[in-house]
Amino acid sequence: MDSSKDINPNETRKEKRYIGVRRRPWGKYAAEIRDSTRNGIRVWLGTFNSAEEAALAYDQAAYSTRGSLASINFPIEIVRESLIQMNYRCKNGSSPAETLKESHKRRSKLIKKQVCEEEDEMVVLEDLGPDLLDELLSQSSSK
Repeated sequence: MDSSKDINPNETRKEKRYIGVRRRPWGKYAAEIRDSTRNGIRVWLGTFNSAEEAALAYDQAAYSTRGSLASINFPIEIVRESLIQMNYRCKNGSSPAETLKESHKRRSKLIKKQVCEEEDEMVVLEDLGPDLLDELLSQSSSK
């Protein structure tokens, strides 16, 4: 018996689930973690465009809070490298999760600012039709 006949091609593929990540109804992904350094309070890490970005934010917070004992989504080498790339530093006495939340917030604001600056430099031309062009050309030629 051919098992390929049992597979329904119309079934939607299940999305991979990540620890600490929830999909929002509008398509974005939220990351949050329970912060053991602050009596288990839930810390919102941010909203991200992809599940992988949100999962990495969770992993960074989990690893920086719990170390190698943390349950994480990606290999520990990837998480360590991402913390190095973002130049992560947590001051003594502060919450690692809260520090990462602020880092992601600053990064998000910087990206939004760059997008706005790029949009400010954009020139949009509107087609006003051939009649206006003919009128302008006839006025300039009569002068």
